[in-house]
Amino acid sequence: MSILAILVSALVCFIIGFLFHGPLFGKTWMRLAKITPTGNEKLSDMKWQMFWNYFVNVVCAVFINGAIWIVGATSMFGDITWYKGAIIALWLGVGFTIPWTSIDVIWMGKSWKLWLFDTASFLLCMMSMGAILAVWR
Repeated sequence: MSILAILVSALVCFIIGFLFHGPLFGKTWMRLAKITPTGNEKLSDMKWQMFWNYFVNVVCAVFINGAIWIVGATSMFGDITWYKGAIIALWLGVGFTIPWTSIDVIWMGKSWKLWLFDTASFLLCMMSMGAILAVWR
């Protein structure tokens, strides 16, 4: 297990999340999440949320790395390449993330559009982590 690969893949996921919820699609995300900026938001006020977000990304990367290692130990898949790493991570995301996060829509009243937006962002993050971890083995 490469600690550096895990930390870098978690950082890439963090950056993708930032871009998705900020410069690229931030206005769409805020509209879907019913967030109205006050104009008083400061990056320094978000340091703990950013720390915990990165920490969760590291945990996710550790488990994606474990899944890639397990699959790579079998001869069934052949050599593990970047795209196979991305597929393994996508498989995990579709199998676990989608069912569990749909509970927010089913029970908590989260909108389907917001859920789809967040799920797309997370699956892209997972696939990016899987590709990085597969190459950096």
